[in-house]
Amino acid sequence: MDASGAPPPPPLLLAASAFAATALLFAAAALGWLLAARSSRHGSARLPPGSTGLPLIGETLRLISAYKTPNPEPFIDDRVARHGSGVFTTHVFGERTVFSADPAFNRLLLAAEGRAVGCSYPSSITTLLGPHSLLLTRGPAHRRLHTLTLTRLGRPASPPLLAHIDRLILDTMREWEPAATVRLLDEAKKITFNLTVKQLVSIDPGPWTESVRREYVKLIDGFFSIPFPFAHLLPFTTYGQALKARKKVAGALREVIRKRIDDKVENGGANGKEDDKIEKKDMVEELLEAEGGSFSEEEMVDFCLSLLVAGYETTSVLMTLAVKFLTETPTALAQLKEEHENIREVKGKNQPLEWSDYKSMPFTQCVINETLRVANLISGVFRRANTDIHFKDYIIPKGCKIFASFRAVHLNTEHYENARTFDPWRWQSKNKLQNTVGASLFTPFGGGPRLCPGYELARVVVSVFLHRLVTRFSWEEAEEDRIVFFPTTRTLKGYPINLRRRPDSVF
Repeated sequence: MDASGAPPPPPLLLAASAFAATALLFAAAALGWLLAARSSRHGSARLPPGSTGLPLIGETLRLISAYKTPNPEPFIDDRVARHGSGVFTTHVFGERTVFSADPAFNRLLLAAEGRAVGCSYPSSITTLLGPHSLLLTRGPAHRRLHTLTLTRLGRPASPPLLAHIDRLILDTMREWEPAATVRLLDEAKKITFNLTVKQLVSIDPGPWTESVRREYVKLIDGFFSIPFPFAHLLPFTTYGQALKARKKVAGALREVIRKRIDDKVENGGANGKEDDKIEKKDMVEELLEAEGGSFSEEEMVDFCLSLLVAGYETTSVLMTLAVKFLTETPTALAQLKEEHENIREVKGKNQPLEWSDYKSMPFTQCVINETLRVANLISGVFRRANTDIHFKDYIIPKGCKIFASFRAVHLNTEHYENARTFDPWRWQSKNKLQNTVGASLFTPFGGGPRLCPGYELARVVVSVFLHRLVTRFSWEEAEEDRIVFFPTTRTLKGYPINLRRRPDSVF
């Protein structure tokens, strides 16, 4: 019996799993060989330099082992130094892949989305998110979903939305004892998940949201697992559990959507009063009304499910790591506290935050920028060449997988002084960094047509969270914790902290 208390899988299932893994490796190798054979017609010498690593698995194990450590940089740094180029070739996740640590090439890839390149992710992600998710749709389908997301989540200045964020964060903090130990990442995930559910389907925190959240954790765990054939028959595997969880989450969302459709039919298509219609509308309502109600049920389910991923995972980790970096940098924490205490003195201790308060948090934005740069919640993006791409002296052939590494650029000392040191003050200077960084050197939210539509909302959530945390609590690390970056960026232990409520705080 393992640590979870579950009995060990029977030998027959273990044998089936081993056979499936072997079949997968051979299939991946065959795909890699086919791509290599195709590109040889273009002249392999013109590809970016590199190595395919071990037979069958390439350099996948080296990549994963590097990203499971606090310092994954050597995987890219060593190869850039060895080949003398910010663009190199390797072989990971079953096929040859061109890695880019070159900001100019990354900018080209982001801008060329939908033309020279298209998004391309491992099959485990595509299966779990669904073909109609915002991450995977292309062309006109992606544009209409991106526009809808901006309509709903791209206007955090809305007073009702800002008030809801503030209230949700305060409600979560009220559950913390005056002196208690909490795992900050878990608490942050409750906030971001409940906020996203509210924006999508207008359901407040309760048994429904908690049951969906438990399944969602299993779904996300399967993103970078091995997609065994017939995994639904192997429930002891991470991917098999993720498939089962995906079915449950999709079913819960489908039930809500069907009820909304039935309600609209019963009400003759009425949507309530026009004067406050926009403020009360959630994402499902937007989808039901968009384009004359042309979205199918499956499109709506996939779309909402993918937005839960974005809202749940990245923003919560950003909140947690901002606190971790501040705790490890006392001078930055002291300046942040001063900024927020000044806001409280002007407003009064128990007044809700307004948009003008958010706009008066300049150092907080420096902290958020630096957390994004150092932590790299999105390490990079996968693309596939739709045509032969010429860059410098290289040709990346049509069909080749490409990975644009944001992390490699953000942590390059050629672009940032003391690049691997948390230094929020670097964002205060109005120099070359501040003026040109948006073009190619700072891309935590991607860029081009796939720029994250919720990036401003994420900043607002983290700013409000930091405001309420520093004006109500003091804290210290309960135990040492470290950051790892595979399968996603996170802390190993959820960043446990010892909280003490400040005597002058008011809830």
